[in-house]
Amino acid sequence: MDRKQLINALIPLAVWGIILLFPVPQGLQPNAWYYFALFAAVIVGLILEPVPGSIVGLIGLAAAAALQLISSNPGASVKWALSGFSNSTVWLIFVAYMFGLGYEKTGLGRRIALNLVKLLGKKTLGLGYAVALSDLCLGPFMPSNTARSGGTIYPIIKNIPELFGSYPGETSRKMGAYIMWTGIATCAVTSSLFLTANAPNLLGIALVGKATNITISWWEWFFGFLPMGALLFLAVPYLTYKIYPPEIKESAGADTWATEELKKLGAVSRKELIMAGLAVIALTLWIFGGKLFDSTTVAIIVLVLMILTKVIKWDDLLAYKQAWNMLIWFGTLVALADGLGMVGFLKWFATTTAGVMQGLPILWIVILLVAIYFLVHYMFASLTAHATALLPFFLAMALTVPDVPIKMISIMLCYTSGISAMMTPYASGPSAIYYGSGYIDRKDFWRLGFIFGMIFLAVFLLMGVPYLQWYLS
Repeated sequence: MDRKQLINALIPLAVWGIILLFPVPQGLQPNAWYYFALFAAVIVGLILEPVPGSIVGLIGLAAAAALQLISSNPGASVKWALSGFSNSTVWLIFVAYMFGLGYEKTGLGRRIALNLVKLLGKKTLGLGYAVALSDLCLGPFMPSNTARSGGTIYPIIKNIPELFGSYPGETSRKMGAYIMWTGIATCAVTSSLFLTANAPNLLGIALVGKATNITISWWEWFFGFLPMGALLFLAVPYLTYKIYPPEIKESAGADTWATEELKKLGAVSRKELIMAGLAVIALTLWIFGGKLFDSTTVAIIVLVLMILTKVIKWDDLLAYKQAWNMLIWFGTLVALADGLGMVGFLKWFATTTAGVMQGLPILWIVILLVAIYFLVHYMFASLTAHATALLPFFLAMALTVPDVPIKMISIMLCYTSGISAMMTPYASGPSAIYYGSGYIDRKDFWRLGFIFGMIFLAVFLLMGVPYLQWYLS
């Protein structure tokens, strides 16, 4: 371990120790405070990565289980430690990587990428908008943004940078990093724009209905976010182009080159047709089969069919280290994030936050509640877990405030489930997939997540508060 790695290893330990030196806050159990200290150290470790992120997560799980911070029962501790690996989103992410492998092995991904370059490839910015429009078109019909962006769009667009000599690592900034960040940031916007573009949206509406007896229709949701959503959607490819610019900006003759490359590929092969057919089956079931099949069930069925039809081989699956690494990395983070709720830390945090806001003007309470709810997503590795754990508490806090516009604050809290999807490498299923592509450097992902998170939040609050006051009046 070199000097830099040693320093990066000592900093998370220092964070852990410093937090432990503080007295346990009133109203919080000691084990909850100790667990929070460990969780904070893990997050710092994920940012600095003295060792690979998957190892950081496993260290955190092992430490929490060994110290019995979740439960004094050893059996219950190990059951919690392994709980992330039974999470359906974790496996959907894993299968999404296998879909990408199928596109790559058959050559279908390259063929689709070449056609996109042929149509919009004269400028990299045009490719960014092509990626964004793909997500927008699928958004209303796919409640799983992991299936939509991670399982459908990502496997295709990952082939585009390679056409221009941009690969994960040293050449990623040529084009790949720009394409990937545009993909995840756009996914965050479309996930808030459509009620049916993100499963936590539907969960949030259900929780709002139980807590407040307020109903919100699909169209009411859509028009409630439309001004902010339209602005952010149009801005994301351009903002990314300016904030995180690709080295290749002009690709003169790329359309001609793509046409020639398509001729070299020749006719569509049998395996390409099978892969395309399986992709259509998955897409159809994701859109229309929600009452019959869970998104992850669909993905696993299609993966099995990919192997049986020899689109990919079993050895291909076993050798795909990137997918297995992501499975371990995200599985550990889901369990660690769930632990904050299990020890009571999140409930205490919500209750404490409510006390701080007593006596403030109504609009400031709305803004602070929404901002805090949004920023707390740094503690979560799942949009669904965030909504499940905290939305009821934030709604309960809002209901205690006289004259608070409860419908307005309810829908604003729900909207944040989408726009927080790219804040961290573990913020959502799609963010884990795009980070795992290797195109976006670890530090860049955290930096861009913060910058775009603040932009999204600022636009949402500055436009959303006055607009929703008018729209819902």
